[in-house]
Amino acid sequence: MESIIRLSSLKISNIKNVKNGQVVMPNACRKHITYKNAEVLGLYGQNGSGKTAVIDTLYYLQKIMIGGILENEMVDYIDVNENHAEIAADFVIFVKEVIYEVTYKIILQRDGNSAKIARETLSCAVNKDNSRSNKIVFMDYQRSDKRIFAPKKRLDEVVEANIENKTDLIVAKKIAEKNNCSYVFGESSREIFCRDYKNDFKHCSEVIKALFKFALQDLFVIRNTHSGVISANFLLPMAFKIEQNQIGMKGDFAVPLIEPIVLNEERKKLLDTIVEQVNMVLFTIIPGMKISVHNYGMQLMDSGENGYRVELVSIQDCMPPIPIRMESEGIIKIISILNALIQAFGNYSICLAIDELDAGIFEYMLGELLDIFNKSAKGQLIFTSHNLRALEMLDKDSIMFSTVNPERRYIRMKNIKASNNLRDTYLRGITLGGQDEVIYKETDSLRIARAFRKAGRMIQHE
Repeated sequence: MESIIRLSSLKISNIKNVKNGQVVMPNACRKHITYKNAEVLGLYGQNGSGKTAVIDTLYYLQKIMIGGILENEMVDYIDVNENHAEIAADFVIFVKEVIYEVTYKIILQRDGNSAKIARETLSCAVNKDNSRSNKIVFMDYQRSDKRIFAPKKRLDEVVEANIENKTDLIVAKKIAEKNNCSYVFGESSREIFCRDYKNDFKHCSEVIKALFKFALQDLFVIRNTHSGVISANFLLPMAFKIEQNQIGMKGDFAVPLIEPIVLNEERKKLLDTIVEQVNMVLFTIIPGMKISVHNYGMQLMDSGENGYRVELVSIQDCMPPIPIRMESEGIIKIISILNALIQAFGNYSICLAIDELDAGIFEYMLGELLDIFNKSAKGQLIFTSHNLRALEMLDKDSIMFSTVNPERRYIRMKNIKASNNLRDTYLRGITLGGQDEVIYKETDSLRIARAFRKAGRMIQHE
């Protein structure tokens, strides 16, 4: 079988308002090493308590693991009082009879107006034939180190396979540092690491191949910017993954909401395929509704080739088609994430992370979607939300709460019995406490009302 990768946990330090925090997926929480069940993890908490930091971290982790250039804006995510930030992601990789338990750790260093990758470590334990090795460092790259990478044993294994690899690795290191991208996953070095090795480096090579494939094809991260362009009635970004003729395509298909779009034949076919998949589920979520690609005819494109001038429309209950921009923000949000949800539902290796999943979505529908996914899906779903409906639909292992303590940002509720209503327990924890950390920074309604009156008087006097 092809490799199946599951995210086990994500630990972050000095990112945004999170000094230290770790979110742990349900299987890892239960200490179950398996991929044969859905995993849903909801993040709940007060505004500004670090929920979005998890989604943003996954976004940048994905960029790093596909060898992308580290964007300058990443420096703004490092705590203003610190010069470095750390990301440590734990994965379980299933390849035939071998299971790899992997930790990939990155240290980001502030460097003026940008952030540099100062260090990367890849550690791994190998489970084979019902025996597990100790977790050892496969690769340790340091930007300031004159060595290519450590440990020397791993480097010797790469050079042993081909003496020219040593020169190529030195060049690849310089390229990675110049381009400000990962050395482990950068294109030049990855090409060397992912060759077919017959010695012990084959395990390291297998892990790098699997993690790169996961980040490139199977990790979907839908941030607030995704919802922002929808709210602005500007774009409808449709997260998708399509498998056609053994060729996988993944990304965002952005459809303008303010006017039709002109597409070449290849892009038109891709949009038709996305719409077809979305419609298979959409009409069950919103009874009687489907979407369609309305074709206004041929139009000459800037490139000189003929294109199709098309617009996305919705059709409901045999009514005439209307432009998708005329639908509610909640319906547009569902359409935009539906293909990614379909992929996570049917694929063990898909990990879908969505910030503010509940934005614009009817409370009851949100609960039903989460319940169905948790009981019947195959992949992983990580989401943030303020709507408490999920607390009534998911078990305690599937929910983590942000705290007011930046040194320990994420916890699970303790002393929860199967018969307890997690929603009631959470609300009781907000008002009465009783958890390991304070989960809500108390507000005073009288002070809030007084502040409103004072601000109102100030405006009147001006």
